[in-house]
Amino acid sequence: MADIFKATDDYVLHLFKDELDEIYVYHNYTHTKRVVKSTQEIIDNSQLDVKEEKALLLAAYLHDTGYIKGADGHEEESAKIAKSFLESQNVEPDTIQLVQQLIRATKFNNQPDGKLEEMLRDADASHFAKDYYFETSELLKQELKLRGKDYSRKEWRKENIQVFTEKHRYYCDYAVKNWNVLKNENLMKLFKKRKKSKQKIKKEQLKVDLKNQSPERAIQTLFRTTLRNHIKLSDIADTKANILLSVNAIIISLALANIIPKLDAVSNRHLLYPTLILILFSVASIILSILSTRPNVTSGEFTDEQVEKREVNLLFFGNFHKVPFKRYEKALMGLLDDKEEVYQSLLKDLWLLGVVLNRKYTLLRWTYTIFMIGIISSVLAFVIAFTTYDYEAVAGVIPG
Repeated sequence: MADIFKATDDYVLHLFKDELDEIYVYHNYTHTKRVVKSTQEIIDNSQLDVKEEKALLLAAYLHDTGYIKGADGHEEESAKIAKSFLESQNVEPDTIQLVQQLIRATKFNNQPDGKLEEMLRDADASHFAKDYYFETSELLKQELKLRGKDYSRKEWRKENIQVFTEKHRYYCDYAVKNWNVLKNENLMKLFKKRKKSKQKIKKEQLKVDLKNQSPERAIQTLFRTTLRNHIKLSDIADTKANILLSVNAIIISLALANIIPKLDAVSNRHLLYPTLILILFSVASIILSILSTRPNVTSGEFTDEQVEKREVNLLFFGNFHKVPFKRYEKALMGLLDDKEEVYQSLLKDLWLLGVVLNRKYTLLRWTYTIFMIGIISSVLAFVIAFTTYDYEAVAGVIPG
């Protein structure tokens, strides 16, 4: 039996990967796996025969595959897709028929008929009783927005409360006993949010975002790791530039102290051009090293219009160091009020760091190239100067 579940899992994964529109940020493979996990949780705590368990799990895997054809009527499309796939896997016809029946029962406004339909409906709505409910709710809100139905925060909160209190309930014994309490806790959080004043919403929302509604661990790790790598790369670039700066400064100092003062002598004039080549390339390397590490000076101010249009990066000190604290606090609190805008600001900060790093490493690459060409050219010039130098002619010119 495990083989058919593995085959179904692989089929759903590749089906969504290849054919599901990107607007479905909620109804996707991740949601399917959550429903399968909740279905298995119900099965493990219920009395079902092997055939019922098989049909229930297959329905959980396939219940949203119809979204590849669109949201409208996806249950019926899912039932058709399930039938076609399960027939190709030589699943028993009566099991296929039961799977289709269960999939059609996931239609939210329908009343489930029988314990299996109740179990699948409960598993499909298990996120109402999970600690990640608010994150999945935000994903569903974004999906509806991409499909053309945009809710304000107030409207979305009202819609969620209505679903909790009027449109949804758990049916099977396990869900009623174990999930109703947690669902009610999430409902109370919604009520508390509705009652808060505007100022309190901002402060409490920050706490909730940091504690309960923070990005998933994978997203946190992504931003943290990428920012750390950017900073390390910037430090490496600055270190390399400083090394080149020091080396070329030493070369020029030695040249000025030991070679150039002796070029007036007739016997040393053949060293003039090699020395000039060495110094010129060293100066060019120093200039490029300085350019790669030189900080850009910004105005340190922003306008309310820039904040409203999100045209300013509030996470970079160069954009706000001249702004009064109260004004900066107001702008940043407005940013923290929306998780999506927090993500956008972090992404913008990463992008701007990448632009700076690109400039640094481009200049650094040119610096190393010029330094290498200068060393090679000056060495070749010194070799040519010494090999073509006529010592006897110079000896005749210089008094004995």
